Amino acid sequence: MKTNTWRECLGYAVYYAPRGRRRLLMIGETIAQRYLTATDQLIGIIGEAGTGKSSIVRGMFPGLELTNDDEGINVRPLPLIRMYHDGKYTSRTFHIDVRFEMAFTQLYEIADAIRAALAQKRRIVVEHFDAVYPALNINAQFLLGIGEDIILSRPNLFGPFPEDIRQAIDNTAIYRKMAHSAEDLTALVLEKEFGVEPPGSHSDVPRGFVIEFDTKPEGLDLALLEQKVKEIIEKAVDISYLDSSHIRIGEDTYGCTGPRLHIKNSSEIRNFRLLKELAYDEITGYYCLVGLVAEPKKVPFVQRHPDQPHPKRVSTTLDL
Repeated sequence: MKTNTWRECLGYAVYYAPRGRRRLLMIGETIAQRYLTATDQLIGIIGEAGTGKSSIVRGMFPGLELTNDDEGINVRPLPLIRMYHDGKYTSRTFHIDVRFEMAFTQLYEIADAIRAALAQKRRIVVEHFDAVYPALNINAQFLLGIGEDIILSRPNLFGPFPEDIRQAIDNTAIYRKMAHSAEDLTALVLEKEFGVEPPGSHSDVPRGFVIEFDTKPEGLDLALLEQKVKEIIEKAVDISYLDSSHIRIGEDTYGCTGPRLHIKNSSEIRNFRLLKELAYDEITGYYCLVGLVAEPKKVPFVQRHPDQPHPKRVSTTLDL
């Protein structure tokens, strides 16, 4: 029996899509350890620009040279295309951003280069795999889509296909961007208006964010905090990338580990709200400030949305 049979039985898995470079790298590492095998040759990555695809790829494949990274360092000519023309493959693993490479190379030639590398038992990590699939007509052995969530799948002959993954994540990344911008606005107000320096610990909830405190901030008025953040939202303040670790919020410079994953203006944040009590996690000992945006996300019945009240504990007796 194959030792990786359980992987072949994977329909799909869904993770929260985190924000911030460190968390994206960590989840990329986790995905590689849990779902990839040494024999996987074709890995397809699907998602909009600025959703963290490159960081996840770096976490999955440490040391892999990306041909078009977030800092604008572009590898030209593309190693995969160059080696395809030379007929010699001196690398084991290749990366290609199809959308970027289409500015220089015809789609059919990209598909031919991928086919030739596969025939030489090379591994190819393809960003925007859905763009090349119609010309390639070979489905990936492992598909990853990133939008509001991260969707993972190991397709078989009957799918899922790249278009299925793309449709599932299409236009969903906006919720991550809204939550991320609302999180940084909240942290900025905490620091400037309340003198509370936000800690480095953060977590995620559906369409929202969690700021975690080691000790309970005394006297923190969450209703007033929510009001002040809403005032900034209503002022339609610009939010822009500054450098790899900072954003600009209006005239303020603020540290951020995911500076590209933001909306462009605070007015794009919809239905911002804070839970009016800090949630206490008895296991970690954290006091959690929870913020939400947009309309509540439909989640499986086993998970209660933060907007919903906790059910009362009741005793139940069964008559057998």
